[in-house]
Amino acid sequence: MALTPRENYLRNARMEGPEWTPMKVHISGASRRELGAELEAVMEKHPRFFRNFKRGGWKDRAPEGRRPGDRRADEWGCVWEYAIEGLAGAVVESPLADWAALEGYVPPEPELDEAKECKRFERARAAEDVCIGFVPHSFFLLRLTELRGFENCMIDMATDEPQLERVKEMVVAHHAKRVELWLRLGADAVHYGEDLGTQTAPIIGPEMFRRHVVPAYKTLMKPVQEAGALVHLHSDGAILPLADDLIDCGVEILNPQDLVNGVDEIARALKGRVCIELDIDRQKIVPFGSRAEIRELVEMEVRTLGSPSGGLMFIAGIYPPTPPENVDALCDALEEFRTYWSDGRGRG
Repeated sequence: MALTPRENYLRNARMEGPEWTPMKVHISGASRRELGAELEAVMEKHPRFFRNFKRGGWKDRAPEGRRPGDRRADEWGCVWEYAIEGLAGAVVESPLADWAALEGYVPPEPELDEAKECKRFERARAAEDVCIGFVPHSFFLLRLTELRGFENCMIDMATDEPQLERVKEMVVAHHAKRVELWLRLGADAVHYGEDLGTQTAPIIGPEMFRRHVVPAYKTLMKPVQEAGALVHLHSDGAILPLADDLIDCGVEILNPQDLVNGVDEIARALKGRVCIELDIDRQKIVPFGSRAEIRELVEMEVRTLGSPSGGLMFIAGIYPPTPPENVDALCDALEEFRTYWSDGRGRG
């Protein structure tokens, strides 16, 4: 009997022998607006990756306040500026840049619509799919840099600024309420998002990471692991020097970028230790390569990181200037190698 999507996801994540490799393709709003009908034709061709897709279902514009040139404050008081429609902006004003502002600062309450999330989980269970809770992107280290400003935050950490501890406590308490909700609803996994790396190295080194970040991560992740749910962490950038610490924090599914970290290096650091949700290149081969080069990349990654026991997933983000034919080539390659380890090809 075929596995359900939930059963396959859990068996893959726990390296217990899945029937297929879980794979996702995410189209950025910027690519949707740039490619229009050509991209929609590709999406119609690949319903495995674009379930419930309907032509013409996209909004033409980004929401008010998130269009090029706009500035808006988020719930923490960080002011974001937007440069490219359909992409995230950057923080240009930090509410705690001056420590004098801390005394009167009140952190926001998390927006938790328990009834809405309960219905989302009910739909997932009805479809025999996995129930995943989400802790927002930039949930700790990056939120500290947004609240204080990047340079200020780096100095705070280097000097063990005592007031930074108050900010850490605020941020952890805020997200702990989200974690409590997901566990109360019976999540199979909780997804955390935080870009810890630059193109060449982590934002902070392992020693500083252990001092300033690991305690917060453990506070937010260990309850999930103890409840029997999976801890999933997304992180862009070069992060392998932090791998041991992330595993120690409780991370069981780690989502690193492929070429930034190096596929062989990822295999040496992570294969068999955590489930690798590989973030497929979005800077070189996928946007600029040929169909053959895209297929070769996916095949190499499957052969290097995959196993009959599982432990490998894929996610691909599509951003400008990726042309529609390259999106089609990527989807074709993912479909071709989706069952590589379960249909006998990878066992010879």
